Amino acid sequence: MSFTPALLVLEDGSIFRGRSFGAVGETFGEAVFTTGMTGYQETLTDPSYYQQIVIQTAPHIGNTGINDEDDESSRIWVSGYVVRDPSRIASNWRSKRSLEQELKNQNIISIAGIDTRALTRHLRDKGAMRAGIFSKDISAHDSEFFINKVKNSPQMKGADLCGMVSTKESFVLPAIGKKLYQVAAIDLGMKNGILQNLTKRGIELTVLPVTASTEEVLAAGVDGVFLSNGPGDPETAIHAIEVTKAILRANRPLFGICFGNQILGRAVGFETYKLTFGHRGINQPVLDKTTGKVEITTHNHGFAVKAPIDRVSDTEFGRVEVSHICLNDNVVEGLELKDKPAFSVQYHPEAAAGPHDASYLFDRFTQLMDKHNA
Repeated sequence: MSFTPALLVLEDGSIFRGRSFGAVGETFGEAVFTTGMTGYQETLTDPSYYQQIVIQTAPHIGNTGINDEDDESSRIWVSGYVVRDPSRIASNWRSKRSLEQELKNQNIISIAGIDTRALTRHLRDKGAMRAGIFSKDISAHDSEFFINKVKNSPQMKGADLCGMVSTKESFVLPAIGKKLYQVAAIDLGMKNGILQNLTKRGIELTVLPVTASTEEVLAAGVDGVFLSNGPGDPETAIHAIEVTKAILRANRPLFGICFGNQILGRAVGFETYKLTFGHRGINQPVLDKTTGKVEITTHNHGFAVKAPIDRVSDTEFGRVEVSHICLNDNVVEGLELKDKPAFSVQYHPEAAAGPHDASYLFDRFTQLMDKHNA
């Protein structure tokens, strides 16, 4: 069997040689790694990975193929995909097609046959960085040609991306079973797993684009407001931050996940910063300070909130406390407002894919609405 040669080129000049996997061509994005051994379909379709080239640290990927049930959105969002040893066959009773076929169908340029663990170690040492995958006419150019193309590609810091993945029109998702709550969900790049976890708790959701006005959000979120996950630098999401401030002033119950945690953090006055290589995977230990319980959680974030973890902070909206901490590196993983009905977490409690240790947070949101709206 013949293979088309391919290159993964990093902005620091590192070059990894492999073979084309998926579509042929060239693509650019921020090179990041995820440590999950499963859940590749959910990873590929997570809008938070927009404009990122995702590296699977686990060496064997694709063995369960692709099904029609586990997508987290309407399409694959990653800019490129990097695997070491793709499965030659797809074996699962729900599988409809192979991973490579799906990558080809959606024109996702990918590379296989490189040492992804060595690449992961390099990114852990040097940090996430811009990269490109090239698999067309690569013999016609020297290394500097490809390195320069990567260096001229957009950076993640300062990237305003949530508007690119948000819904363009509002829509309503009915509650599963009896309707108990009416909630506005601001779509910053929301996953289907989050929608399912909310609606199955009796929440009727009005999903709004990131451009929605404060008046539209408050009208749709009679009982509460939800801020979703999403891609990009939270510092650029000025409109979402201002709307969040207005929601807090209106004293409306609020729950945020991932990018939503960063938006809430900036709304109350904290800064955000770019992590060296981020947290991505389904095996991250997090301490819930409110219960003292350690959870194994699903992460996908390259930015974090800068807030003191050892004391309560006084803000424009009252007291704010860090509620969750990553036990690997003490990164802030959650916020709780003491004088407003609002809280958030940095990780993904819907756990698609991943462990379900943190699914109670959706119940905490309904309990917050019950208490506030009683």
